[in-house]
Amino acid sequence: MTMIGDALDLGPRPEVAAQIALLNTTLLVLFGLLLACGLVLIFIVRFAVLKPIDQLTDQVRAVAAGDFDRDLHVDRPAELAELSSHIDSMRDRIVSAWRVASDQAEELRRSNSELEQFAYVASHDLQEPLRKVASFTQMLEQRYGSELDDRARQYIHYAVDGAKRMQLLINDLLDFSRVGRVTGGRAPTETGAALDRALDNLSAAIEDTSATVTRDELPQVDGNPTQLTQLFQNLIENAIKFRSEEPPRIHIGARRAGDMWEFSCADNGIGVEPKYADRIFLIFQRLHPREVYPGTGIGLALCRKIVEYHGGQLWLDGEAESRGATFRWTLPAAGDR
Repeated sequence: MTMIGDALDLGPRPEVAAQIALLNTTLLVLFGLLLACGLVLIFIVRFAVLKPIDQLTDQVRAVAAGDFDRDLHVDRPAELAELSSHIDSMRDRIVSAWRVASDQAEELRRSNSELEQFAYVASHDLQEPLRKVASFTQMLEQRYGSELDDRARQYIHYAVDGAKRMQLLINDLLDFSRVGRVTGGRAPTETGAALDRALDNLSAAIEDTSATVTRDELPQVDGNPTQLTQLFQNLIENAIKFRSEEPPRIHIGARRAGDMWEFSCADNGIGVEPKYADRIFLIFQRLHPREVYPGTGIGLALCRKIVEYHGGQLWLDGEAESRGATFRWTLPAAGDR
């Protein structure tokens, strides 16, 4: 019975219990060491890595907010210190570029102010002597015309014509200089109404040449009404001026192109050779003698400046099917600015 009882005794032996206790203690110690190492690692990461990152982030945020005088400097770790150095170099370049841009903007403001002063002088102080030259020269011809020979009368004609052309040139230059400065801002504008005003201004020329102007349904754009009227007027006036032997036929078209509207002005006139597609938009450039086609050579340059002020482009379509010239330009759709 005693042997059987000993065999059936399932309780832990003292040495096994001691081993289990030792194992538990060891596990607790290891867990404690791991926990301590984890806390130390967190501390190291927090103060050796995260804190410098937070510091660098605060400095970058301050620079992004406009504090360009703040230096970016982090001592450790080496990788963050190198990154900080690169960012600081970038800040220096940005500050340098910003100062250059600021100086250029100030110079541009000063230049615009001088241009406005010139416009005032040109429209008053320069025009008045020209008017007097033309007026008194004509009075001279009227009063003493009977005493003048043909050559003298021709000289008077040259003087009057030169004074009038100078007045026209000054007025065109003033219009060119005013684009985007003194004609107001941009707003939703009906291009159909702008075209109507242009046609009213050209009614005499249209009637004299028996010109026909047709149009598509024209959209609303983000633009300046005065300048858009001038744009239509210059292009249609060009189409009438450079007409062929047939009465001018002019069509104004429009189609949507993304966030822009693409317009066209097609005529049946003498056209423009493709090799002159860029030259015709330069100020004072002419393809024909003044005696054949009068003008100052500013019209198309003014049109391009108006279109570019509105954020669009103006070009001669060299692949158009029409026999004459086709000009195309883009303007921003209303509400898309």
